[in-house]
Amino acid sequence: MDNNHFISSKIVTKEELKRKIAIWQFLNEKVVFTNGCFDLLHLGHVDYLSKAADLGNHLVIGLNSDASTTNLKGPNRPIQDEHSRAMLLAAIGFVDAVVLFDEETPFELIKFLQPDVLVKGSDYTIDKIVGADVVLGRGGEVKTINYIDGYSTSAIEKKIRQQ
Repeated sequence: MDNNHFISSKIVTKEELKRKIAIWQFLNEKVVFTNGCFDLLHLGHVDYLSKAADLGNHLVIGLNSDASTTNLKGPNRPIQDEHSRAMLLAAIGFVDAVVLFDEETPFELIKFLQPDVLVKGSDYTIDKIVGADVVLGRGGEVKTINYIDGYSTSAIEKKIRQQ
């Protein structure tokens, strides 16, 4: 299998991911879920995702679709389309799967996938993390991860537009 095929094989439907997760959990392997827009992938994203991956055996990412990203971030976003963002995330070695979702929040996706660990950035408190009740309700964990200061897509976008 060539590299592009391997990378694109990690971009899956929610049904495909549900089957993968069932196998991993049957093997007592911990599944970590996080989500976001991940527009203009940067060091802060990679650090965050690496720390999330360290919390279990498999890291799966719920990626906001183009429509969802536009609804959340405004009419000029995303800068990169969903296919590009998904391929970049899937190319990261410790990312096991990427699944797109159209909704404003990943609540229904989390409820459907039933991950063992739910992760968000430390700008969230546990009680404000969408899907925390679902994961905690089945005995899972909800964690927050500190960001590296100075890295954000908005800051990068602003810097580019000023040049």
